[in-house]
Amino acid sequence: MGSAGSSSPMIAEQQIFDIAAQQIFDGADMRGPGSVRISQGRIDSITFGEAEARASIHLPENAILAPGFIDIQVNGGGGVLLNDQPTEAGVRRIVEAHRKEGTTGCLPTLITDRSEIIERLAGVAQACLKIPGVLGFHLEGPALNRSRKGIHPEAEIRVPDRRDLAAIKTFGGCGRSIVTLAPECVPASMIDELIEAGLRIAAGHSDATAAEIGQAVDRGISGVTHLFNAMSQLNAREPGLVGAALDDDRLFAGIICDGIHVDRIGLRVAFRCKGRDRLMLVTDAMPLAGTNDRQFMLQGRRITLHENRLTGPDGTLAGAHLTMIQAVRNAVALLGISLDDALIMASRTPAAFLGLESELGRIAPGYRADLVAFTPNFEIAGTWIGGVGSVGEAS
Repeated sequence: MGSAGSSSPMIAEQQIFDIAAQQIFDGADMRGPGSVRISQGRIDSITFGEAEARASIHLPENAILAPGFIDIQVNGGGGVLLNDQPTEAGVRRIVEAHRKEGTTGCLPTLITDRSEIIERLAGVAQACLKIPGVLGFHLEGPALNRSRKGIHPEAEIRVPDRRDLAAIKTFGGCGRSIVTLAPECVPASMIDELIEAGLRIAAGHSDATAAEIGQAVDRGISGVTHLFNAMSQLNAREPGLVGAALDDDRLFAGIICDGIHVDRIGLRVAFRCKGRDRLMLVTDAMPLAGTNDRQFMLQGRRITLHENRLTGPDGTLAGAHLTMIQAVRNAVALLGISLDDALIMASRTPAAFLGLESELGRIAPGYRADLVAFTPNFEIAGTWIGGVGSVGEAS
């Protein structure tokens, strides 16, 4: 175990240490062998050539060191659903479960729920930013289109009232938080109000026309939530949200790369249209991630895992049983793209969407030392958040 893994965060951020790896993906290119020097939680320098003897952490043979994965949509993990435990303890449990699978930054995601639940999370959101790996929060709803509700509870889908808006706007000052909404279901002034509060807005669970999406993007909407799923589709005379997302280079789009939510042809089309700089890998993970459990309760409905598919009683998909390292592996296999491209979609692109491109998503001097190491078999060998190590770094 490297020394960064056993020290307290305060001490570890002050240490200077080196990680030696046979392969280093710096956010643009795969290089190596070499070593990365960490100082006070940031990248100090990268030295290529034979790994230097000074390195205090040596990764397993042929392991890859890369920028840590950033997941902007994670509903749960480690047996916890955020809606059920909108607390510091609940958030910590979710984040720690996904860190074991390579995620060093995420937005814990609250799906459509009662005003009280939004307020409970708003009350602890600022404190949760101290939890390593929390970059902000994702509020998926409640302003969705009932015709595209997916697994969201129809009874709670609504246009936010002033009480809801007050709680939602609290997240505007909490890291890099985002709100998913159906733009055709809210007044345009509400989009302006949320953006002015500091929130990023994504279109999702929407039946909007392409023209409506274009108008929303003009107002500042910048993302699309789980492309292809729970949205108006691309048709001959009405391109819908899918068509608008594929066509508009201003939009970032998250996509669930599990081979279930989107057919591999759809995945390839999305990649060809959006490219690695606008398409983001997301998990849409539920509580079973990081556990051996086969079912859980979601707002009174039993959700069952069968053949890697999570479904409700009526067969509706209920999030995904997916981790970011699995999404990276799947992207290479299903899209036929390079590992470099998949890693960019898992780190640099979501960092850019969140406005963190000068902090995260690259291994370069000055960047925060949020890193993941994994083997050629896509097994996690270690993670570091702000230079603080976890999981099992080899020395």
